[in-house]
Amino acid sequence: MAKVGVLGAGSWGTALALLLRENGSEVTVWSINEDEVKMLSEQREHVQKLPGVKIPEDIRFTSDAKETVEDKDFLVMAVPSVFTRSTSKLIAPYVKEGQIIVDVAKGIEETSLKTLSAQIEDEIPQADVAVLSGPSHAEEVGRGLPTIVVIGSSKKETAIYLQKEFMNKVFRVYTSSDVLGIELGGALKNVIALAAGIADGMGYGDNTKAALITRGIAEISRLGIAMGGRAETFNGLTGIGDLIVTCASVHSRNRKAGYLMGQGKTMQEAMDEVQMVVEGVYSTKAAVALGKKYGVSLPIIEEVNSVLFEDKSPKQAVNDLMLREERPEHIAMEWES
Repeated sequence: MAKVGVLGAGSWGTALALLLRENGSEVTVWSINEDEVKMLSEQREHVQKLPGVKIPEDIRFTSDAKETVEDKDFLVMAVPSVFTRSTSKLIAPYVKEGQIIVDVAKGIEETSLKTLSAQIEDEIPQADVAVLSGPSHAEEVGRGLPTIVVIGSSKKETAIYLQKEFMNKVFRVYTSSDVLGIELGGALKNVIALAAGIADGMGYGDNTKAALITRGIAEISRLGIAMGGRAETFNGLTGIGDLIVTCASVHSRNRKAGYLMGQGKTMQEAMDEVQMVVEGVYSTKAAVALGKKYGVSLPIIEEVNSVLFEDKSPKQAVNDLMLREERPEHIAMEWES
């Protein structure tokens, strides 16, 4: 039986705590919010984020980071991406040499342009950092609905160990060595999901969404490959798979925030109404900066950035996308003569 510390008691951290407990692990869940710890400990349900999902009495909740980290076989970093670095700094003194940390959030740091695993490695160099990603809404994992994800690690033995710890009859886990590709797919799909939500809010149809998903994965793949990710990753669960679910699902906070903006609300109004961290908003500026750094064209992501931060109207952004200069779909498939 593994001893596991979960950092972050939101919907995803709680859902994974339930999964690991079902697999036989002893689970302790940390939250920086003492009121949240009290609520979860007493009510045994995350009323706001996972309503109706009961939490067994043997899952412990605490606001003591040291208690959550020390003597654990591995840790799950499930805080929102904007708090990855600060949480890593908080727990660093308690992490032992070689202790495994699995990051399950998705994002890119705006100031450094670093992925979440890179931020953890900055602050906790003694840790063995892995990632878990894929089309996996917490609302469905918490209810035990069939889900398939990927564990990424630079060490094969770490990936295989975590695969065995997380996998069960409703949660299938694959392994991959492409940590960078997995993280870029997870972070950038949130930006495309904002675009899909905006299109839905404006009343556009299935044709528009299919185009955004298809051209969105083209942008994600171009940038990801330029940065060193593998094409296979972007064609898999943590690329096109995660993009589809985030652009289409009623559970997607990024799609919902985009939908509200498509209906005329400001970015802040949309984020306030969603009442959860909208990761795509924080990744958009970083994605644009990475596109410029690596010389990669990202027209959809750039238009989302203009709507979010430059007061561009969604209608004008769509017009500018549709009226871009004509070109072939795939430059590698030109006519021979």
